[in-house]
Amino acid sequence: MKKTITFAVMHFSVAFTVAYLLTGSLVVGGAVALVEPAINTVAFYFHEMVWKKVESKENVIDAASESSQQLSGDFSNNDVTFAS
Repeated sequence: MKKTITFAVMHFSVAFTVAYLLTGSLVVGGAVALVEPAINTVAFYFHEMVWKKVESKENVIDAASESSQQLSGDFSNNDVTFAS
């Protein structure tokens, strides 16, 4: 959550500066700085949640693949011994 909050502060600052420089209005700059980053911050939070789920699924798939390779490696031993 700290990452989201610091991102929001940075985003508010950038949005205000850009809007103020484009319009010369503190009111417009302030309005843009409040609305746009607030929406983006919420979107970023949910993006992070989805991203973590995607990463965890990839980790599960990678672990399953490694486990499968280890099993197939165990059965591919070419050393054959015959009992007499």
